[in-house]
Amino acid sequence: MSDASDAPVIRSDTPGSFARSVLAERHPALIEKVRDAFPYGPGQHRALDALRDECAEGVITPLPATAYDHGQWREWGREHFGRSWFEVPFLWAESYFYRRLLEAVGYFGPGPWQGVDPFRPFKHAELHTPEAAGELAALDAVLRMPVERQRDALVHGSLWGNRADLGFRLSATGDTSGAAGAPLVADDTGTLWSLLSGESPATVYLVADNAGRELLPDLVLLDHLLRHGRADRCVLAVKPCPYYVSDATAADVIDCLRRLIRAGGAAAEVGGRLWSAMGDGRLTVRAHDFFRAPLPYAEMPGDLRSEYAAASVTIMKGDLNYRRLVGDRLWPPTTPFTECTAYFPGPVAALRTLKSDVITGLDAATVSALDTERPDGWRTTGSHALIQVDPGPPHRR
Repeated sequence: MSDASDAPVIRSDTPGSFARSVLAERHPALIEKVRDAFPYGPGQHRALDALRDECAEGVITPLPATAYDHGQWREWGREHFGRSWFEVPFLWAESYFYRRLLEAVGYFGPGPWQGVDPFRPFKHAELHTPEAAGELAALDAVLRMPVERQRDALVHGSLWGNRADLGFRLSATGDTSGAAGAPLVADDTGTLWSLLSGESPATVYLVADNAGRELLPDLVLLDHLLRHGRADRCVLAVKPCPYYVSDATAADVIDCLRRLIRAGGAAAEVGGRLWSAMGDGRLTVRAHDFFRAPLPYAEMPGDLRSEYAAASVTIMKGDLNYRRLVGDRLWPPTTPFTECTAYFPGPVAALRTLKSDVITGLDAATVSALDTERPDGWRTTGSHALIQVDPGPPHRR
């Protein structure tokens, strides 16, 4: 693996950087949206205001001693408390912001707001937009295609569904409406399908990113894999609690299945099959506490490592999972993807639209062309995407 010391950890202390804009602009805007989405009382309002002020001008403080995970976050943040939010690793700062936001609104209780997802109104609205209805209706035509064409269409639907990111929309300034027509900056689709030939029993482990309009095509893809013998079993990994605005939880999976079933047509058939697959164990929903940790996957615990090792392929969806997979660092973009994932215990694929600075696995000609075409930046706008695969040992390239 490439020497991590050669690639600086991404922080938020550079004026004008994407990471700084997230902490300085996106997070305060999100606090206001959450504040307005529920009739919170004075206590929640004071806590949200205090979090906003601390992020902007103060230093990072620990969770209250009464928090159930106080000790865990003390360990994770032992080098960061007492410092500015902008001085610590970007991945840690983002993760801790969301944990603090949940604390501010009383998500972990005790009290009447315990277990109330502060992002639920945004996720729920995503499922009932005209765009979502149109995408579900389009499944009637897609699922009449020949199987090979279905396969590729559904992979790309899952890939570009990653644009349905509510946190990203809070700070997006460019028009990415035509992004799905852009060429992929890296495309290992052929390698992905070679791992799922259908010639031997396969387990697919899909680590979800966003709920709503992204999770819908993820579920449709899993149905395709099960229905057409590309997988005998699928595991859908979700967050154990609300996280990063629109990240999927088990409750969001159920909302999406119900939305599919109520849509009618081919979408309803997909929803019904998946509901049955959960009942007989061919589709399992998995929520591990590490999924909300501010750590790279290189530091995953042993039980999760064993699960990934047993999978025919683990599909990591979205930008956050990519950052955790390769390390949230300013890698030279030509750093081989397989070097950054060499620690991973089995085959792993990344399906991601680009919405942060980290990138690996590109050839020099592609980087040069992108820099020329988009001198204002192409890494953070959501206008480009990639499919990268590390087939794992003994097939590592």
